[in-house]
Amino acid sequence: MAESPTIDAVPPKATLTDAMRLRAIFAGSAGNLIEWYDFYVYAFTALYFSSEFFPESDRLVQLMATSGIFAIGFLMRPFGGWFFGRYADRKGRQAAMVVSVLMMGAGALLIAVLPTYAAIGAAAPALLLVGRMLQGFSTGGQYGTAATYLSEIAGPTRRGFWSSFQYVTLIGGQLCATLVILILQQLLGEDGMKAWGWRIAFLIGAAAAGCIILLRDHMHETASDTDREGAQAGSIVELFRHSTRAFLIVAALTAGGSLMFYSFTTYMQKFLVLTVGMSKETATLLMTAVLIVFMAQQPLMGLLSDRIGRRTNMIVFAVLGAVCIVPLFSALATAQSPAMAFVLIVAGLTICSFYTSVSGLFKAELFPVHVRALGVGLAYGVSNALFGGTAEYFALRFKDAGLEHGFYWYVSAFCVVSLVAALMLPDTRRDNPLDR
Repeated sequence: MAESPTIDAVPPKATLTDAMRLRAIFAGSAGNLIEWYDFYVYAFTALYFSSEFFPESDRLVQLMATSGIFAIGFLMRPFGGWFFGRYADRKGRQAAMVVSVLMMGAGALLIAVLPTYAAIGAAAPALLLVGRMLQGFSTGGQYGTAATYLSEIAGPTRRGFWSSFQYVTLIGGQLCATLVILILQQLLGEDGMKAWGWRIAFLIGAAAAGCIILLRDHMHETASDTDREGAQAGSIVELFRHSTRAFLIVAALTAGGSLMFYSFTTYMQKFLVLTVGMSKETATLLMTAVLIVFMAQQPLMGLLSDRIGRRTNMIVFAVLGAVCIVPLFSALATAQSPAMAFVLIVAGLTICSFYTSVSGLFKAELFPVHVRALGVGLAYGVSNALFGGTAEYFALRFKDAGLEHGFYWYVSAFCVVSLVAALMLPDTRRDNPLDR
């Protein structure tokens, strides 16, 4: 890779004022929001551009092809987690976050300006795939790096609260993508969106990604020169030599957490339409309201973790998930009104908030500083691709087989797996590796 962006000198943690920490957390969180806006805008505009990149055929076939390229983004996450984790441990958290966001913007820009299938033939879907692979690779890197950075910059007091802004901005990126699409739909209409309106959404994401350059001076580097220049920094051999147990714990907790998160967010809109029988418009508005509540829950659950500990948060999530998933989905399937569906989905995501609010933090607390970003990013990337990225696929396969309840039990079973891992977590309230 080209020479890395300039890294600020590492100030001693004690010299960072509250104002400096706040600006650093804002800068890191803004990059995360931009990253996730760009990732989700693809899913929300696929209905409009799928026919532009694939030969004329059945509409469902076009959408499936576009969705297949969306899935490739998940498969690229482990590779991004490995590459950017190694990069962050060796070159610095700041540099990795900036490069990751710029790469996401490059993918968005490529998709925004792509010629159609009618203009360049098979090269159009091939280049669409390249753009999506760039975005998936970038997302895999951003998660581990942002989780590590926010955990380290937050300081010992209210660390759970400040680290929770990783998911505040992740959900915020999804909401921003939804809002942009709704505005463009109102301004341009169906024909305008299909003709060129969808490109505007990608251009907005590309422009926002470029703005990360303006924020990087506020991202005070948290890994010292000594940590970054050591021979074992960012080494995958070092990671598995001394931190295999931590890696497996993170992977197991991510399996249940990601599966539940994607089941109640990205898949839920399809569940409301296909199973509950809602209109697409009602389902979209309902899920927008749900996500606003879910986003607001993150700091509250982060504050709670500062009092009861991350281990307790994870145990509560896993126990409630294992016990409540089946009855929640069963009640949702027969919900008689949007209001009842709203209450049930919020209940499920409240359980999930015990995990998401401190998702990056508890992972960062398990790894030593010289392989921290690598451990967090790679473990998350692998488990998220295997379980979060396949949630919708398995849900639809169970439904197609006439065994929809089987998916409820599938999610519940992985919450049990997460419970086993949660019981193995250390209590970091008194002796926290991030303070060493």
